[in-house]
Amino acid sequence: MGYWQSKVVPKIKKVFEKNSAKKTAAAEACKSFDDSKEDYSKVFEEKKEEFEAKVKELYEKLAAEIKALIKEPKPTGLKKHSAAVEKFLEELSSFEFPGSKPAYEASTKYGATYVSGPIFYVFEKVSTYVVVEEKKEEEVPAAEAPPAVTTTEETSGTEKDKEIAVEEEKKEVAAEPEAEPEKTPEAAPAEPPKAEECAPTEPPKP
Repeated sequence: MGYWQSKVVPKIKKVFEKNSAKKTAAAEACKSFDDSKEDYSKVFEEKKEEFEAKVKELYEKLAAEIKALIKEPKPTGLKKHSAAVEKFLEELSSFEFPGSKPAYEASTKYGATYVSGPIFYVFEKVSTYVVVEEKKEEEVPAAEAPPAVTTTEETSGTEKDKEIAVEEEKKEVAAEPEAEPEKTPEAAPAEPPKAEECAPTEPPKP
């Protein structure tokens, strides 16, 4: 018990105090970054075209996991790929991409997970180039797609179908028996008047 109190507990306290101090310092760094966001956004808008080629070049070299993290920032992904993220931030800061330098310095000093706000801000600005580019690539094939053309085979097939339908109708009509015209009853021939059978008259007697 004495060993635990004298040796282990102080070390645990020291670790917690260190983490607490780190969190506090990281929170202050994040607050300072937030206060400067307006300036970073202004610079970004002014030099947006100037940064485009360099950002795209860096982005193409990234691993698929980092590309996905830039488009959909998640704390779990940031923690898992913190080393690659810091490397990317360092490269962005080499040409003074807005917000990348303080985000990189805070990440290397306090850990990426403690300063996720500044890092995700930088990712948001980077993604504006990436998402727009991907949308353009999706729209181009759709625009170049030729209009649907009815082929001669389809046309001829349709005409053949029509002809077959007409032939079948003709056959059905021919198969039906023609209605015979109603016969008017013929008048019976008038019988000649019968000669009245007269009894033979006897000649007058002398």
